[in-house]
Amino acid sequence: MERRTIGAAALEVGAVGLGCMPMSWAYSASRQDGETSLRAVHTALDLGTSLLDTADMYGPFTNELLVGRVLKERRGDVFVSTKVGLLVGEQHLVANGRPGYVRRACDASLRRLQADVIDLYQLHRADPEIPVEETWGAMAELVTAGKVRALGLCAVGARAGRRAGAQMHDETLRQLRSVQQVFPVSCVQAELSVWSPEALDALLPWCAARGVGFLAAMPLGNGFLTGSLKPGQGFEPDDVRARHPRFTADMMAANQPIVAGLRRVAERHSATPAQVALAWVLARGPHVVPVPGAKRGRWTAENAGASTLRLAPEDFAEIATLPAAQGSWD
Repeated sequence: MERRTIGAAALEVGAVGLGCMPMSWAYSASRQDGETSLRAVHTALDLGTSLLDTADMYGPFTNELLVGRVLKERRGDVFVSTKVGLLVGEQHLVANGRPGYVRRACDASLRRLQADVIDLYQLHRADPEIPVEETWGAMAELVTAGKVRALGLCAVGARAGRRAGAQMHDETLRQLRSVQQVFPVSCVQAELSVWSPEALDALLPWCAARGVGFLAAMPLGNGFLTGSLKPGQGFEPDDVRARHPRFTADMMAANQPIVAGLRRVAERHSATPAQVALAWVLARGPHVVPVPGAKRGRWTAENAGASTLRLAPEDFAEIATLPAAQGSWD
């Protein structure tokens, strides 16, 4: 697999990462199986994927424990990214950016991951009660202490972009400008896909201009761009898609032309719609690493295969003419 670098520290990873969240959290619990997920991770590593993306809140905690089982066996093959700053409450999430909490959370993540160092430690969300510079300063201390190699920032959710006159990533850019003065940002993680391309407007160029890596979250549109989801199929109550406006039966039907377009391109390359969607993201720049979530070996293998797919100019032109996604993404 092609290798790419993240940030000024030139941290090297496989061009396609693996989002581990679906193995333990946010998607249908009845389809989660630890042993199956472990085999999927090993398949990905065998094919050149190295970046495993997790977070302490996934589960909570169980996803880091699962990744830790892999690290215990194959630490040299893994670039581990985890996150801090969000706590899971009853039906809601709570941000905690207090420096003392950040230090304790890092130590706890290291124990669960069975690791001596975290390659990339990301701030999941800034705490509105704590200046983001204070939280970032505590994270920088972890680098100095040798517990973390590099720091990253996850983009603020789309809801913040609905303030009057604000663009989607204005708040994220403000935070980036602030924390960059405290300690270098190596990486930004934000949603980027064929049906959610908003990061292309300002966030991705900001990263490119400063040598900051970009982890493309949800590059397969929470599974929609794979073409495997059918309108009206329904989701289990614990699945985040059961509450997402884009995953109502009507919106899934309305957005089928996007999948149809990806399928047409895929047929020309003997590929899959998912591989085309990932190749589109990979082509956004050498600093971009898509992080598709998966929990089955056949999917991690399919995603890894996208690293060798090279789309032609006519493919990009056709994708550019596809209709914009319908339905709110909040």
